[in-house]
Amino acid sequence: MKLTLIGGLPFIAASITYRGQSITLDHILVDTGSAGTVFAADHLVDVDVLPEPNDPLRRIAGVGGAEYVFEKTVDELDVGELSVRDFRIEVGALDYGFDINGIIGIDFLMASEAVLDLKSMTLFPA
Repeated sequence: MKLTLIGGLPFIAASITYRGQSITLDHILVDTGSAGTVFAADHLVDVDVLPEPNDPLRRIAGVGGAEYVFEKTVDELDVGELSVRDFRIEVGALDYGFDINGIIGIDFLMASEAVLDLKSMTLFPA
């Protein structure tokens, strides 16, 4: 999958399947410095990803600031040819002052055995 540089940062699109419903989101940052994969709650409500009483809550912090998120296990997370089933994501506000719908973190990149080629600006399976 081709990466698109926006403001000097690499973005892609990702598809999430939850309880048989799927959504594709653009403006997803590929961030090897992020331990977890997080998506904007505003968009995931469209496929019924909502907080439930037993969902773990966490506080995450990074360069964009700190926020509280809830965790969900999705049926599948797809980024181009990369795919991971039964994958745990974090869901939060992602109000960082610029257009971002999610962050693909090192957890997904490792689980999908992704290869990040910065010369060709592509992300693909090993």
